[in-house]
Amino acid sequence: MKKIIFSLLLAAVSAFALDINTASQEEFVKVKGIGEKKAERIIAYRDEHGKFSSIDELKNVKGIGEKIVGIIKSES
Repeated sequence: MKKIIFSLLLAAVSAFALDINTASQEEFVKVKGIGEKKAERIIAYRDEHGKFSSIDELKNVKGIGEKIVGIIKSES
């Protein structure tokens, strides 16, 4: 029974995790502080430079600072 509950909890956490290398605009705008324009900039940066090597690399995107990176880290 404990294994089943643990598996369900793990699945629930995984369902809400944000993968910055595959997230769509719709997924990014669910993050507090990211609207449509910032989501577009993140995706454009990713398209131009390739996959992010770390969440901190998001700070290279115009309008994304330490606060938003911290929020994304807590959701990833």
